[in-house]
Parts: sequence; C-alpha cells; structure tokens
Amino acid sequence: MISDTLNPEEPSIYINTKNPALVIAGANINSIYLSQDTGRTWSHTVMTSTSGVWGDPCLISDTAGDFYFIHLANPPSGSWIDRIVCQKYDVDSAKWTYDSYMGLNGTKVQDKAWIAVDPVTNNLYVTWTQFDQYGSNNPADSSVIMFSRSTDGGATWSTAKRINKTAGDCIDSDNTVEGAVPAVGPNGEVYVAWAGPDGLVFDRSLDTGNSWLDNDISVSTISGGWDYSIPGISRANGLPITACDLSNGPYRGNIYINWSDQRNGINNTDVWLVKSTDGGNTWSAPARVNDDTTQNHQFFTWMTIDQKTGYLYFVFYDRRNHTGNNTDVYLAVSKDGGQTFQNIKISESPFLPNSQVFFGDYTNISAYNGIVRPIWTRLHNDSLSVWTAIINVDSSTTLIEYPENRNQQTEASAYPNPAKKFIAFSYKIHHKANLKLEIVDNSGKRVAVIFEENRPAGMFIEKIDTGKYNLTPGVYYFVLYEDNDVSVTKKFIVN
Repeated sequence: MISDTLNPEEPSIYINTKNPALVIAGANINSIYLSQDTGRTWSHTVMTSTSGVWGDPCLISDTAGDFYFIHLANPPSGSWIDRIVCQKYDVDSAKWTYDSYMGLNGTKVQDKAWIAVDPVTNNLYVTWTQFDQYGSNNPADSSVIMFSRSTDGGATWSTAKRINKTAGDCIDSDNTVEGAVPAVGPNGEVYVAWAGPDGLVFDRSLDTGNSWLDNDISVSTISGGWDYSIPGISRANGLPITACDLSNGPYRGNIYINWSDQRNGINNTDVWLVKSTDGGNTWSAPARVNDDTTQNHQFFTWMTIDQKTGYLYFVFYDRRNHTGNNTDVYLAVSKDGGQTFQNIKISESPFLPNSQVFFGDYTNISAYNGIVRPIWTRLHNDSLSVWTAIINVDSSTTLIEYPENRNQQTEASAYPNPAKKFIAFSYKIHHKANLKLEIVDNSGKRVAVIFEENRPAGMFIEKIDTGKYNLTPGVYYFVLYEDNDVSVTKKFIVN
C-alpha cells in the first residue's frame, strides 16, 4: 500500500527516466507521494497551488528528469476548474519550483487533462476537455478537445486551441468528448484519440501542435458508449489511452489505443486494444486484452509502453475469479506489438467496493527499462487507499515482489546487515514446500538463484558469499518463494 491518508483515488504514477529509483505518484484531491527506492517505500505531502488543487492528477518526467504534475484548479479568485494547472518538481533542489496554468477561458470548465513529453525536444503537450457549462443539457452548450504546448519546461503555455471536428454535449456521458491522452511519435508527431458521439476518433499534428487534421479519423465504435455501469462502482467509463512505441524495437512507430467497453454485454465489460502502423491513417480490428473465459467485468484500464523494450503494459480491475462484486487487479503484458497478451493477477487480495463511496475514474501505470509500476485504488469496508506492485521484467521472467513477510507463518531474517564478505539468510517454514531463494538488486533485477528444491518443515540458514555472486556495494533483497508464490522478501545492504 502506498497510502490510505485523505481518502485517495484517481491515482497517477511515473518513473523518472533519468533516475528510475525516483518515482512520484499523486491522487485526488491534493496528495503527492515520493519514493526514492523504485516504489518500495513512500513519503506523503499535500500539494498546494496559487490556482488551487482540485484533482485529476497526472505526472510525467522530462528529458532532464524533472517532474510535472498536471491537475485541475480551484482558484481563490476565479471559477471552479476554470484552468489546467502545471507544477514542476526540480530534481536537483528536490522542490516544487513553480506552478503555471493554461486554458483559462472565462468561466468555461477545463477538465480531464493529460500530458506527454517529446523525448527529443523536451516539448510538453497537454490535451483536455473544455465544457461550456459542465452538466448542462442545453443543446447550445458543447464540449471540445483542447490543446496547449510548452517549449520552456512548463514556465509558459501556448494559447489553448480546439483540435476536434465534432463537438460533444456537456452532460459528461456518452455524447461528451473525453479521454484525450496525448502521445508523441518517433519524428515529433503529436497523436491523440478520444471518445464521444462519433465513437473512438483520432487526430494528429505533424508540426508540434500548430495544425491538426481537418477531419478526425474514425477508429472504432464503442459499443454501449464510453459511459457505462459497473455494479458496486459509483460511476465507470472506458475512456481511451493513446501511446506510441518510441523504442528501437521491431514495432517502433506503432500507435496504440486502449479502452474498455460493453460490446459483449452489460454484464461482461472487456479491455480492448487497436493499433495503427501507418501514422493513424488505418486501424486494426479491436483485440481483447483480458484473456479470461468468464462473462465477468474487466474495467478502468490504463496502458503504457516501456520505451526501452517496446513492451506494452496494461493495468485494470478484474472480476474473473468472483461471482459477485469482489474485485482483483490484473496486469497484462504484450511483447509482440499487441498480438498476444499475458495476464497476471497483481493484487494480493480482492476488495469489495461500495457504490455510495466515490471510487474515481482511472488507474495508471508507468514502465521504464523493465521496471513496471502500476497504481490503483482499493475501496474496501468503505475505506479508500492507493496501491502499487513491484514488478520487474527481463527477457524471460516477471518478478512480482510483495511486502516483507507476506506469509505471516514464515519467519525470516538477514544478518549481519549491512554485510561485507558474507551474509546469512535464516528462515523457518511450517510445512513441506518447493522452495526457491533468489537475490534481486534495488531495481528488482534478479542477481542470483541461490537454490531451488523441495524441503521439509524446519529452520534453515543460507550463508551467502557476496563475492561469489558479485554483490557490489548497494541495496539487495532476498526473495523466498514457497510453491511458486512469494513468501518473504528481506532487504539487506552490502558495504
């Protein structure tokens, strides 16, 4: 668990691409969480702004490793959510250095913003929905997709411009245009898709946002609309996520859009992916990401691409293992450009949400060079909390590390700690089991497999020669598996 303070929901997370040990997350309405050990431990602060802080958090880091926190506004003089706010975290000073804003347009509502960074130019691109009057059913009121750009690290922003052809209504439902998540292409293209009265549509700019297509490109229908019902959830949606492969792998340049809908029935929400290999001109048929054979719900998906490997990662809520509203969290990965998907349950236990408690509108996930950090909300016994899982992927293996002493019946310790030439790992198991002991480094990469064998109940001590396994000074973890499940992790330091 990251935190249960201040009833957090709608979380966002991002791994620093210059220093992957540094991870920042956020949650409604004004919580910021910082980790300096790739997400194992967290500190919590409350964000403030001269424009006010009113949720919809979005985080990203740029080419210098500085972070940007995009959020809604609640200005002391002005109108509720009348602008999109950007705050910058300077990694050198470890401080939030300033905040700026974009999109102020009288009393019109500026909502659901997301940000992308061009890794070559460091340009920042933000897209969002503008409502003439939020919640209005007046046909004269409309919703449109807006765009703004910063070329100076978020200090100033270009005048916001409308980029969509077909406007939506202001009801915040199927015929409202929403879900604009921008992505950058390999030659500096700006891509974005959204949902609305025309289904799922796509637009692009080839000149850093100065001009856009005259007509949006139709991608797919969204059967039943993007606004749907999930039992136990206060409100739910299938808003799309756009991403582009910038890796040097075989799928470089592919554009992907991920969303969920109920085309298979109102009791069977599924997660979908389409892709384009020609810059968004044409799109594949939807491929189902969740690989279950049940008629249960999978919902609130988010997607990211590890730009070092080109692997696609998805996080979503999943009820495949339950007949009621109990909910798990699943990760899916595609290593072949969205052709096949491996699904993995990453939550330790299910939760039972209550539709009377607001749950938020999205999850999030970040990945960099094999380090994968999903983030999600848990609502159980009317209590809200935000969680992550420590997932690290190499060419052949996925490691999911749970908190220390996950199995409370397994006792373990590491000593001396810190260690120099030798360290001992002591543990006691209460039943016969197939055991495997591994050492992983602070980024979660496997360093060594110490043993893998069947052992009886009892106390065991493994004495480890740090030189034998090339354990240079740093932070490491023992990971003990019992019958293929992580039982215990123990942190140790080599001096």
